[in-house]
Amino acid sequence: MAQAQLSIDLAAIRANWRALANLTTGEAGAVVKANAYGLGVERVAPALAEEGARRFFVAVAEEGVAVRRALGPGPEICVFSGHMQGDAEIIRDHKLVPMVNSIDQMLRHVEALPGHPFGIQLDSGMNRLGMEPAEWSALRDIALAQSPVLVMSHLACADTPDHGMNAFQLRSFREMTDGIEAPRSLSATGGILLGPDYHFEVTRPGVGLYGGMPFSEAQPVVELMLPVIQTRDVAPGEAVGYGNAFVARVPTRVATVAAGYADGIHRALAPKGYLWAGRTRCKILGRVSMDLITVDVTALSELPEHLELLGRNQTVDMVADAIGTIGYEVLTALGARYSRSYLGA
Repeated sequence: MAQAQLSIDLAAIRANWRALANLTTGEAGAVVKANAYGLGVERVAPALAEEGARRFFVAVAEEGVAVRRALGPGPEICVFSGHMQGDAEIIRDHKLVPMVNSIDQMLRHVEALPGHPFGIQLDSGMNRLGMEPAEWSALRDIALAQSPVLVMSHLACADTPDHGMNAFQLRSFREMTDGIEAPRSLSATGGILLGPDYHFEVTRPGVGLYGGMPFSEAQPVVELMLPVIQTRDVAPGEAVGYGNAFVARVPTRVATVAAGYADGIHRALAPKGYLWAGRTRCKILGRVSMDLITVDVTALSELPEHLELLGRNQTVDMVADAIGTIGYEVLTALGARYSRSYLGA
């Protein structure tokens, strides 16, 4: 089969959620935005719900619709972008909880959907989303009188435990929220690992569920195997691929595999990156093109049908390091052309 095979281990996702939930002093939710970080929310969200997650987080209301369809009634689905213009019908019909980010959103919500649950997002210093301290001070009593189901903020530097911004944001969040009755949430995966002071009543594990850093103890979740279409022997002085980007200095056995940047494999992976054949590392040659990658398999005595890009030998963060990005981008870029299978269902 000349189609790349993407395997997603639902049992590993559940185990990663359980491990992070056990570290959490309060309740652990689950972030399933961006189609569960590219891995398929229709399968991932029910697996997390079966493990015990009851509060889910998405980026926009439309994502919440997909999660509600996957989960049915019951679990709470919070929308980070809040109540945007035109969202009222979706929020009402699918019982979503907008995390309102401004006075304007607050007014829009209570006018369009009086009595409908909502949460509040505060800006504790990241300057991205949420009400700043002055705005919150003006709205606080009115908002709290409406009984928000959650009050949250987000850490900017949680992946760097010693960064002074963490303590600053913790102090700021406490100053804005101490004394309120609503449950509070400050930490995603990185914040959970900072310790109980950052947990409050609800945490929001995200990338750690899917095997990404900074949760170094996460079980691997994805395996991506790329099929070998053809092999050839390249003589010294012969070039491989677009732009003659690789020229052989010695006799080289080259395998061409069926995948490329149209599948979310970043073009920058060549020439720094590798595929794996069992425990043998095989260097990518030339350029990653739209549908094909060429690989040095000279060291192999026997060529397998597939070479591994992600799996036991190479994590999403290792691939991310090779192209100068982060594991989030590698995961969410995984393309639609893969043949997907789910393990541990």
